[in-house]
Amino acid sequence: MVNTYYRYGKGEHAVMVLHGWLGDARAFAPMEAGLDGHRFSYFFMDSRGYGGMHGMAGDYTMDEIARDALALADSLGLATFSVIGHSMGGMAMERLALLAPMRLRKLVALAPVPSCGVVFDEAARALFIDAACSLPARRAIIDRSTGGRLSSAWLDWKAQYSWASADPAAFARYFHAWSDADFSGEVKQARLDIALLALVGRHDPRFNAGLMRRTYLAWYPRATLEVLDNAGHYPMNETPLALAASIEAFLLA
Repeated sequence: MVNTYYRYGKGEHAVMVLHGWLGDARAFAPMEAGLDGHRFSYFFMDSRGYGGMHGMAGDYTMDEIARDALALADSLGLATFSVIGHSMGGMAMERLALLAPMRLRKLVALAPVPSCGVVFDEAARALFIDAACSLPARRAIIDRSTGGRLSSAWLDWKAQYSWASADPAAFARYFHAWSDADFSGEVKQARLDIALLALVGRHDPRFNAGLMRRTYLAWYPRATLEVLDNAGHYPMNETPLALAASIEAFLLA
């Protein structure tokens, strides 16, 4: 089985893109006007249960996403490639880096969930669990994760986008897969020699610069940090052109 994907560009430098918990392969579409399709080929993959993989059976784990990404790369004939991972896709990217470090050129961790998982207080955890079957809960999560500063119309749109793109059962299981997982010990021991850019939005209250310094910058010898000033947890929607410029400057460096 090969996951569905969307390709943008025909360049030599292949880039695999792993979406977040409230996204899918098409969630990065606002960035396209800022991407260099002559130098890069971007492969936006649907995780099982999302987009073109809606209803697809699976374990719905980070390891499964990583192995599916490798299978897709094999099917495309990609000997080496870079990876962008957003939110839970960032954690899946770390698992992929452990599985096939010699095949990866560069890593972009975009508002990522680190490999140590996330500790929630009781109320926050209940909200995230409710999001599997509650559109208002998803909207509330999106509002909080973007700093409570964006319009009601966009919050409604983003919540509805997630509602339409994700299978509820897969969505529920992925929450536990990224929040309760902890393979940071493997990451620390591996000391992966891969250039990594941690990109976060200044208005993201949880996946922020402080968390990046305690995790990615501490665990990856070649990690750097960049903060996008006018973004929260969804820079591909909030600042798509600035995000595209930051990503490609890093990939070309």
